[in-house]
Amino acid sequence: MAAKKLTFEESIARLDEIVKTLERGDRPLEEALTLFEEGTKLIKSCGKTLDDAEQKVVKLRRGPDGAPEEAPFEEAE
Repeated sequence: MAAKKLTFEESIARLDEIVKTLERGDRPLEEALTLFEEGTKLIKSCGKTLDDAEQKVVKLRRGPDGAPEEAPFEEAE
């Protein structure tokens, strides 16, 4: 059975749980490694989500001097 795709907010909440669990330091090594691996995957997923969102909000355009400058994303109507 495939795992449910978590929303960004659910991923952040789960990552917070993992960090708190690992910070307590009371889990066996194998479980701690499994949690660490899950956390690493969540960080990668959240980073990609943020990168994708940034690309939707900001686009690059040429400024008056020809250098790229950031401008707010304007959705075509």
